[in-house]
Amino acid sequence: MSSYAIIAASGVGKRMKLQDGLSKQMLEIGGRSVIYHTLSAFERASSVDAVYIATKPDSIETLLAMAERDGFSKVKAVIEGGKERQDSIYNCIERIEKDMHSGKAAMPDAILVHDGARPFIQPEEIDDIAALSIAYGACVPATKPKDTIKYIGENPEFFGETLDRGRLVQVQTPQGFTAPLLIQAHRHAKLEQSYATDDAAIVERFFPAQRIRIYEMGYHNIKITTPEDIHLAEAILTKLRNERFLEEEPKK
Repeated sequence: MSSYAIIAASGVGKRMKLQDGLSKQMLEIGGRSVIYHTLSAFERASSVDAVYIATKPDSIETLLAMAERDGFSKVKAVIEGGKERQDSIYNCIERIEKDMHSGKAAMPDAILVHDGARPFIQPEEIDDIAALSIAYGACVPATKPKDTIKYIGENPEFFGETLDRGRLVQVQTPQGFTAPLLIQAHRHAKLEQSYATDDAAIVERFFPAQRIRIYEMGYHNIKITTPEDIHLAEAILTKLRNERFLEEEPKK
């Protein structure tokens, strides 16, 4: 089983209210940057052979230095992202194809696309999603919503219909697909200049017969989006470290 990972790390964190265009991926959690935690998980995932990162131009050298300093040997390229997240993913796909044509890379079984601002994905979860992506063609992690979800009515000041929470999920990343499927879907989207909110929606648009396997995820895999998320992230990191310590502690 071979998979490549694309990490979208170009977000400037508008909702984080950061100054001077600081990237939210560079914020620290537990003494390490958000992107460090993300890359560490993919480095430890046995299914991942290569990692391609799309980021802001002024973050490229920082991430290359981090990869060398911290032993992230799977990082094969750090490139400039595009105007939108989807453009950044396409830039990475083009780089992967370029590396394949030059003989620097082989066609992987699957490509996983992950948000750089989701630092708590676990290596075993990455491996599960990669395996399911290969088995089913596509796999997307998701959690069940805790709150009741309602439509907004025709008058936006009032609620409309209440949705059946039992049939709803909140979609996360990494989203995995067989490599040809993802590459072709993004090519179609590029040609049509069609944009979607995530990679699964692109695949659904151009390959409607392709079913997407759900991978039920825990609530730890948050995306750092607002200032409150930093406090929550610190708590999650402490919990994960404690769980890992208990697993590694020798039995008496």
